[in-house]
Amino acid sequence: MPRTTWGINEHFDNRSQPSDIPVAGFLSMGSGLLPRALLPCAAALLVLSGCSTNTTFTSTWKAPGAQGIHPAGKTIAALVISSDAASRKSAEVYLANDLTIRGAHGIAAYTLLGADHGNGEYARTRLKEAGVDGVVIMRAVGKDQRVTYQPGDTSFSTFGSYYGGFGSYYGYGWQSTVSTGSVRTDTVVAVETLIYSLKDDKLLWAGTSHTTNPDNLSDLVTEVADAVARQAAKQGLIAH
Repeated sequence: MPRTTWGINEHFDNRSQPSDIPVAGFLSMGSGLLPRALLPCAAALLVLSGCSTNTTFTSTWKAPGAQGIHPAGKTIAALVISSDAASRKSAEVYLANDLTIRGAHGIAAYTLLGADHGNGEYARTRLKEAGVDGVVIMRAVGKDQRVTYQPGDTSFSTFGSYYGGFGSYYGYGWQSTVSTGSVRTDTVVAVETLIYSLKDDKLLWAGTSHTTNPDNLSDLVTEVADAVARQAAKQGLIAH
């Protein structure tokens, strides 16, 4: 699905953001989970809904009793946890744009929190003061290389009458070739996504996903966002 990648609201402008930023920076993971005091909103959840085909979930969780949320008009902060500052900013812009495209007012968290890391109470207070209703958090938690070998076909026999003359062998040889098979290497990136409500100070949804062979950081973020939106809607967190 085609996506708009330039600036969408007054909080950021990503026209200078190249779409081919590598995933490597995003994989510079933080030292741990975000302090629980920093909670985001399901509205955010909103979000994202599209056509992800390379992302699957290994686990998901929805808060018991959480009702369907209408994200339109909600202010949602996009927060990406990564020790690579440049990749964090780019990823937050991509995610904030995605949230805005879906109807919410997406804001890249770094525009409000700066380089602050780890002070959950400060982050929560700062976001609430800015009118943020909720937060969508993404954090890379792993990267694997998966190698798949497809065996070839072997078809041959011991020396026989075909070997007696060039003509007979020539025909036999072409009908008795051996395929060496093929080797495929896939890169699988695991991402943890959390949706918090700042108003209720409550975790509404959590999931861990695997995305196969993302081309770049933009693709990874939008792939995961799409998958999260569809899964959350399936679980009744996004109202229709």
